[in-house]
Parts: sequence; C-alpha cells; structure tokens
Amino acid sequence: MRLVIQRVSSASVRVDGEIVGAIGRGLLVLAGIERGDALPRVRTAAEKLAGLRIFEDADGKMNRDTASVGGAFLIVSQFTLAGSIERGRRPSFDRAAPPDEAAPLVEALVDDLRNRGFPVETGRFRAHMEVELVNDGPVTLIADF
Repeated sequence: MRLVIQRVSSASVRVDGEIVGAIGRGLLVLAGIERGDALPRVRTAAEKLAGLRIFEDADGKMNRDTASVGGAFLIVSQFTLAGSIERGRRPSFDRAAPPDEAAPLVEALVDDLRNRGFPVETGRFRAHMEVELVNDGPVTLIADF
C-alpha cells in the first residue's frame, strides 16, 4: 500500500461535475492498494495516519495531529500509485490490486479512521475524479506499508 499524504487547508473531489467529498483543514490521502495488501496493513496505515504529527504548534513545529487541530480526512483511491515507469514509456500497473480486492481495503481504511472519531470524506472508487486542494505548507509525505 502506498499513500500520498498532503496537509491541506481544503480539498475536494468531483465526479461528473458534482462534489462527492470535501474537507476543510486536514489530510488528503491518495491511497494506492497493491497486490498482497491485507487488513493488517490497512490497520497499520490508519493508526499511522491518526497519530501523524504533521500540523504546526504555536512554535511552528510539526507537533500536532489531525485530531488536535479539529481536522478531517479525504481519502481518494488512486491505483496509479501502484504504477511503475521503470521500463518503457507507458506505465505498468501489474502491482495494483484488482478492483474487487482494492475496494474493500480502501473502505476498511475509511471505516478505521471513522471508528477513531475522525470526519472522513471520500472520492468514488473507479470513477474519473477531479481532485482540488490547497496544500498547506506545502507539506506532502509518501508512505509505503
């Protein structure tokens, strides 16, 4: 599982011109599910996201987590994160989990964060999405689980 985590002032996802998910302050998480990923990995990722101290405190240090700033999550499935451009000019997506395996794992990530008390918005699985964000900082991290 590969996650791209962006600290945002706001973020939204549109499908066919309709906003299907939007947050104010929080984390936009692009989630790429790979072959072999399973629930234990999802649980580890959710725990890391929930406790990630990526927001600044009064001294300007990244010392606060999403809960302490009243933030939310916008989770967007993005199979292209499992892509490889090592050979040729067209990406290979051999490492991406098939949709019937990936969808439940993305939902498990969303459910885990919600069960921890976070507001969580989502994109729409397998849809062509337009993601709009205001990256705060900018702060962007990549995590592999």
